[in-house]
Amino acid sequence: MTRRQAHATAGSDVPVKPRQHYGVTLGVLVTGALAYALSQTLVAPALPEIQRELGTSTTAVTFVLTAYLLSASVATPIVGRLGDIFGKERMLVATLVVFGLGSLVAALSHSIELLIAGRVIQGIGGAVFPLSFGIIRDEFPPERVATGIGLISATFGIGGGAGLVLSGLIVDNLSYEWIFWLGLIVVVIATIATHLFVPESPVKSPAKIDWAGAALLSGGLVALLVAVSEGHNWGWGSGRILGLFAAAAALLVWWVAFERRVPQPLVDMTMMRRRAVFTTNLTGLLVGFGMFGSFILIPQFVQTPSSAGYGFDANVTQAGLFLLPSAAIMLVAGPFAGWLGGRFGSKLPLVIGTFAGALSFAFLAVSHDSRLSIYIGVTLLGLGIGFSFAAMANLIVEAVEQDQTGVATGMNTIMRTIGGAIGGQIAASIVAGRIAAGGLPEESGFTLAFAMSAVGMVAALGLALAVPGRLRRSIATEPAAEPG
Repeated sequence: MTRRQAHATAGSDVPVKPRQHYGVTLGVLVTGALAYALSQTLVAPALPEIQRELGTSTTAVTFVLTAYLLSASVATPIVGRLGDIFGKERMLVATLVVFGLGSLVAALSHSIELLIAGRVIQGIGGAVFPLSFGIIRDEFPPERVATGIGLISATFGIGGGAGLVLSGLIVDNLSYEWIFWLGLIVVVIATIATHLFVPESPVKSPAKIDWAGAALLSGGLVALLVAVSEGHNWGWGSGRILGLFAAAAALLVWWVAFERRVPQPLVDMTMMRRRAVFTTNLTGLLVGFGMFGSFILIPQFVQTPSSAGYGFDANVTQAGLFLLPSAAIMLVAGPFAGWLGGRFGSKLPLVIGTFAGALSFAFLAVSHDSRLSIYIGVTLLGLGIGFSFAAMANLIVEAVEQDQTGVATGMNTIMRTIGGAIGGQIAASIVAGRIAAGGLPEESGFTLAFAMSAVGMVAALGLALAVPGRLRRSIATEPAAEPG
């Protein structure tokens, strides 16, 4: 009896849809993941235009990004856990519907308050990643699991890079609302295709929902990410920022203690303490630190007028095109990293990826005076991100039981998001802190920020080396233990 057959009716009276070929399922899941990844960065280059159109302040418009980040961080592990309990396909459809609703609200908004509300709703779409990983693990032939997860992981970076390119085209030729209409079109296609072609995952773990644990985790994450996102605007030493950091620490410590006592926790702390899990999560934190720094640093650097002694006078569209090689290489790197992990263990592509990421930022720190140098740097970065993201997702999947896939990969996604928020803000603060007489950033600010990202990726490489090697028993290819 196959793993699918063994679990086809376990814990569920819902009719199971006929099994599709895994290639069809993968194509549908990639579409859903792409919708979220595009919306993550599409809005970034459009912020000045949104601020002008809506007549709002710089502080207010930054919440268009911050609200999305906060919502995604809170929703990802919770919805991932709900998928483990109620069924991943069911929760994926619900997540995409909510994401589409948020896109519609944002597209129709004519005030900053309504736009931010739309972005909060959109952020729930972050759960597409842990849900997709779980569906792949449950549905795919064992030899295809790592490659499938690798492609979905790469979509996170591919969509992020492509979003920067498309945003420029939209801002330069259409109104900013089309950013959200584009996201809505993609998510509608993904929702219909998921309902029609993705079967419900047979592996479930019926349990009560730990709403108290979810509230504590949500509160801690919101306090932490607001502090990180607004530290530059409010002042890192201000009472508000210090109070938020203190609140975040208190709530997250309380959450860990609470989860260790509750009979059916949102997140199993025993699972989180496994060496393969916590070393991979810490690596994710540092990889996110470098990746999101690049999304801020490189477009700003190439848009700087050449009269400053550096920069390439790029407009918004051209700045996005500088990142296109990174997105292109990730399309290949993610699945290849999955294949490599299947042959030699997922630690190897993680080490290669973090090394490539460190090399890319080190290269950009010392050589950024020509377009070719930027292209070489972003290509190396795409290789590093593609390998790292694919390897981390597979390492988590290999290290946890089948009915913990959603919440475990959701926590890894959170770690990348937190790292990205920290990296992006620190990079922006370094550049903003070194302004020349003409009001433009000094080149030394970018050099220092690139070097900082390189240090972060070197630390990620050190943690990658500490991740356990190939597990003696690949949990990803075996059925979960039967009760009793």
